[in-house]
Amino acid sequence: MRSRRTAVLGGSGFIGRYVVQRLAARGDVIPVGCRYAEEAKFLTPLGNVGQIAAVNIDIEDEQLLPAFLAGSNAVVNCVGILTERGRQTFERVHHQGPARLARLAREAGVERLVHISAIGADPRSRSAYARTKAQGEAAVRDSFPTATILRPSIVFGPEDQFFNRFAAMAMVSPVLPLIGGGRTRFQPVYVGDVAAAVLKCLEDPTTAGRTYELGGPKIYTFRQLVELLLAEIRRKRLLIDVPFGVAELQARLLSLLPSPPLTPDQVELLKTDNVVSSSALTLATLGITPTAVEAILPSYLDRFRRGGWYERRV
Repeated sequence: MRSRRTAVLGGSGFIGRYVVQRLAARGDVIPVGCRYAEEAKFLTPLGNVGQIAAVNIDIEDEQLLPAFLAGSNAVVNCVGILTERGRQTFERVHHQGPARLARLAREAGVERLVHISAIGADPRSRSAYARTKAQGEAAVRDSFPTATILRPSIVFGPEDQFFNRFAAMAMVSPVLPLIGGGRTRFQPVYVGDVAAAVLKCLEDPTTAGRTYELGGPKIYTFRQLVELLLAEIRRKRLLIDVPFGVAELQARLLSLLPSPPLTPDQVELLKTDNVVSSSALTLATLGITPTAVEAILPSYLDRFRRGGWYERRV
């Protein structure tokens, strides 16, 4: 029997690597598109010989994408950025790229497309991140009406950029900033649950054309998440409220750095709660029980404790 072929764009990223792992486990042949294939070699051992092949390709590459998609039964788009850098702008990556991918996937005869967006995607948002995410969703729908769109809240797991970043800050700084007083609400979702949702959508034809919002079992404020983090790594730090106006000024200055730790757009995003809406289709709709933050954090944050791995086990 011919193996299923599922192409994954952004397969070497945080969410993408978990999607590739799940696809490999079910036996798919997986071409993985990424900007730096050499750095994606860690994916190869996740499958059998020849099952996973990383190739250098950009979601904007009109010339190479058709060959990359050829013969694929399904496509998963995991491409996304949190900050803009050079040619990697929100408009190009979140809007123009998905629009091109959806059109070329339709032309290639791809049967299923799963597009990963984000909770908060809104064409009227003052945040370029949220606005272009919404524009990308609309463009995907226009070219590929049966695409399934997944909107996760903040995603956590061993390679995340939230808990790891704040834990690293807590190791060197006696204070941690809480932008907007830490009142913004989040519904963190485990990366493994997002990957499980992708596979469910690929396997279940009733998910075609639908949008799902993915969140964990509990809603937390920004402050509560930082307090949970500090309790896990057993460090006491002073939490300082930073008004949005002050944070915006700081972000404008920090955005001049090559890799800014905070941007004005991120400050804008923090002005809106990032939780699953009451009327949304969810993980539960897909038959997936969301994983609690408290169940996963100990598995990867112990390295930030003074005693590290050893302290947790004595």
